[in-house]
Amino acid sequence: MKSNQKTEANTKSDKNRSKKGSQKKVIIIAAAVVLLIAAVVSVLYLCGVFTPKIEPSNGVVGKITDDWDPGVEEPSDAKSGTQIPGYSSAEMKAGDTALTLSIGNPKENKVGFFASLVLEDGTVLYESPLLEPGQGLTEVPLSQTLEKGVYNAKVVYQCVALDEAHTPLNSAESGFTLIVN
Repeated sequence: MKSNQKTEANTKSDKNRSKKGSQKKVIIIAAAVVLLIAAVVSVLYLCGVFTPKIEPSNGVVGKITDDWDPGVEEPSDAKSGTQIPGYSSAEMKAGDTALTLSIGNPKENKVGFFASLVLEDGTVLYESPLLEPGQGLTEVPLSQTLEKGVYNAKVVYQCVALDEAHTPLNSAESGFTLIVN
């Protein structure tokens, strides 16, 4: 009888060892799968698969400030009337999503501006919200990236009254050369 009990005990012991061995195998396989997934995700991340896609700004603005500085000295003999910022050239790198260009409404003005950055072929790269006197931005988010080259561009300023309806007044254009390196 004792030998029969020993045999039963040995059988139970063997089953427990076998069960523990199976559990260890499952844990090891699960850990290996987690590590493999982590390695694949890391490789994909490093290859740029998870980089955010550049979406067009479609009028989304850069940081507009209320104390915009056009970066030029105000002439002492400034004529009364609407002041329009002017540009000669601007530079940026191919593929950039923003252009360093000071677009705004001089604080001396008595009208609001809607400003659009437009290429000669009519491509609109940026449209601002209402810029009240003294408001502007210096980092202009672009609706698309540009390839290397020299472009004729302009900022179109649509002047509006500062009433609730933003009654359209006149408009002005400030042309410049956009150099993309």
